[in-house]
Amino acid sequence: MLSTLDWGIVAAYFVLALGVGLWASKQAKSDAAGYFLAGRNMPWWLLGVSMVATTFSTDTPNLVTDLVRQQGVSGNWAWWAFLLTGMVTVFVYARLWRRSGVLTDISFYELRYGGRPAAFLRGFRALYLGLVFNVLVMATVSLAAIKLGGILLGWPGWRTLLVTCSITLAYSVLGGLRAVILTDFVQFILAMVGSVWAASWILGLPEVGGLEGLLSHPDVQPKLSMLPDLSDPDAWIPMLLIPLAVQWWSSYYPGAEPGGGGYIAQRMFSAKDEGHAVGATLLFNVAHYALRPWPWILVALASIVIFPDLDALRQAFPAISEDKVGHDLAYPAMLSLLPSGLLGLVAASLLAAFMSTMSTQLNLGASYLVHDFYGRFIRPDASERQRVVAGQVATGVSLVIGAGLGLTLTDAGQAFNLLLLLGAGTGGLFLLRWFWWRISAWTEVAAMLISLVVAAYFTWAHDAWTDLALAPWEKLMWGTGITTVGWLLSAWCLPHESPEVLRAFVKRTGVGGPGWSRWAEDAAEVDATSPPVSRGLLQAFLGSVAVYAALLATGSGLYGDTTLAAGLAVLAGLAGWGVLKLQTLIHGS
Repeated sequence: MLSTLDWGIVAAYFVLALGVGLWASKQAKSDAAGYFLAGRNMPWWLLGVSMVATTFSTDTPNLVTDLVRQQGVSGNWAWWAFLLTGMVTVFVYARLWRRSGVLTDISFYELRYGGRPAAFLRGFRALYLGLVFNVLVMATVSLAAIKLGGILLGWPGWRTLLVTCSITLAYSVLGGLRAVILTDFVQFILAMVGSVWAASWILGLPEVGGLEGLLSHPDVQPKLSMLPDLSDPDAWIPMLLIPLAVQWWSSYYPGAEPGGGGYIAQRMFSAKDEGHAVGATLLFNVAHYALRPWPWILVALASIVIFPDLDALRQAFPAISEDKVGHDLAYPAMLSLLPSGLLGLVAASLLAAFMSTMSTQLNLGASYLVHDFYGRFIRPDASERQRVVAGQVATGVSLVIGAGLGLTLTDAGQAFNLLLLLGAGTGGLFLLRWFWWRISAWTEVAAMLISLVVAAYFTWAHDAWTDLALAPWEKLMWGTGITTVGWLLSAWCLPHESPEVLRAFVKRTGVGGPGWSRWAEDAAEVDATSPPVSRGLLQAFLGSVAVYAALLATGSGLYGDTTLAAGLAVLAGLAGWGVLKLQTLIHGS
């Protein structure tokens, strides 16, 4: 439990977060672009850190711990694979998004498509993403905060959420995205310091015996491999092949939307220009995948020594309700072993991570509900001030629903798989809609409906109606296949967009390539400085190689394999040099 010193540190952080948010609110503009996009003048480094801070919530180390304890370190490929879509967003889509000039990625629908189908799609997606999907994301991170509060603070779930959400709501409502981004910066620094320091201390526990003792422990050794057993198809197919071959492009997951979207797109819209949008997304992907994972992984491995199974967790924390006891509980359980002072810092850092994600989701969801539904369909004549007030109301309502739903979930893995399944199969469409004129509003409607029906069936009906048990990866494969085939057929069979809409889209964004061959004369209007897609894809490949090599080099170094670590470090350097060389060619062409 927290000492007086620990409580003082946590309270000091709450005051700091609220103070930064209130200061930022004084700088916030009263118009919608100022409230939801921070005036479109944010620098790349601040936006990149904000993306990283938002993606790291309290549930992230819990999820990593769940994966490591059940599947080993290689289980993390379930989320490491999303680096691929992140790098494609950096080098292909970031410039296009910034050039579109829209306020939200939902507004994109009436830029890319036309007529009533586009209007319906925009309104429906605003409600679906702003309420249903966004609330589910907030519920997931609220679940992790509940477990953290129960173990470290000794608070019931409702009290943890009441305190943290009240502070988050205060600065999110008053300062808009500018307040969110500035508090994200503070929260990221605190979170990184806390996670690294906590991992170092835990390794020093007598039961763990340092890094050498941890790696030699008989219960830990089977979990150490960074790659699944390639001789066992039951291991490497779901853990490596499916994430790298299918999951990264097919699933719509927060922070890793194929083609960019959600809060990643929102940060790109708020950048000073295209260059800052690209720089921000690149910093995010490097930091998120190469910089952060290993402190969490080390703590997860150490938890196997201290709490080898769920019974050990139950005995150590009898006050935690049975439905909240899962392998993801082991991360906050390990943090309870920290000494006074460090425990308060780490508790504050994890609460900061939770508040960072919640504030972003609140602002993003409110932007959808206000700009793309209220302002588009309910009150088109609403003043800028009325839109800002509506956003503040939507923020409060979303928070209550999301936090309330968090009290009903049980573990991080459950929510992760549900989020993957909800968007399975739609990712290919989000990638191709920029480069294939046949994709229409009707195509997106078909994909959305098919995906929802398939996700509902595999989540609630399949196991009850059939005797054929399917693993989560098998459900993902079926969902992806059915949805992808469905929207591809609809792209050919359903009505296409009018030539006027397509020409306007090409002129506005500068897209081109074979998918727009029917509009060649419009493709000629593309800015001559726009790099070809093939070059962007090559940069994305080299960038992925660089980050993966750096990630695995760090792990190899920790494991004591210095030769492999050095080789991977050289590979990371060469791939990174290739990315920079291609970027130089782009600016020199």
